[in-house]
Amino acid sequence: MRKEQHHKGWNEIKTNDSWAIFKIMGEFVNGFEKMSKIGPCVSIFGSARTKPEDRYYKLAEKVAKGIVEAGYGVITGGGPGIMEAGNKGAHLGGGTSVGLNIDLPFEQHDNPYIDSDKSLDFDYFFVRKVMFVKYSQGFVVMPGGFGTLDELFEAMTLIQTHKIGKFPIILVGTDFWEGLLDWVKKTLLDSFSNVSAKDLDLIHLVDTEEEVIDILDAFYKESGLSPNF
Repeated sequence: MRKEQHHKGWNEIKTNDSWAIFKIMGEFVNGFEKMSKIGPCVSIFGSARTKPEDRYYKLAEKVAKGIVEAGYGVITGGGPGIMEAGNKGAHLGGGTSVGLNIDLPFEQHDNPYIDSDKSLDFDYFFVRKVMFVKYSQGFVVMPGGFGTLDELFEAMTLIQTHKIGKFPIILVGTDFWEGLLDWVKKTLLDSFSNVSAKDLDLIHLVDTEEEVIDILDAFYKESGLSPNF
């Protein structure tokens, strides 16, 4: 016999919210403890839907391999597509390969190229996003969807507002990103003055793995820092 659906009242909903605080705290504590041991890393973002035969999957793999060969580790969202390519390149390059996996009803599952002791699982996007910005020395942003754009604009906002230190934000793929950057420049900047010109200095647009490494190395050389700080 079908049970009548239970509708939660306001007090029950608020009580559940209070208990959720402990789960959120647990994710932060576990994340901070594990991520504090990974060393300097660069985060790679991009679509979970990108297939291994896609040119951007292959490019992400090369970028990740170049990053670890330059002395950094790689952090991804831990899933398939571009994330898998990033972890695969780091793994093949013999470097640190970190995966911050999120529990989703579709698309997301962890990939096999994450270091066994550096795979973390999250229920909350906002906790996971804190780990990306707190423990990254740079963002490499490949073609992606809403999640990729979310990470990109959050990093830009936090740097712009001086909530985190400046680090390189590198967009890979002129054919993918050029239209967005044109809109930002013509609409946000020129037409509406909703951003300042110096905000756009945060972004680099490139097409090759060599350019990614050059930007990372130049930034940290100029800052007097090395990959092992």
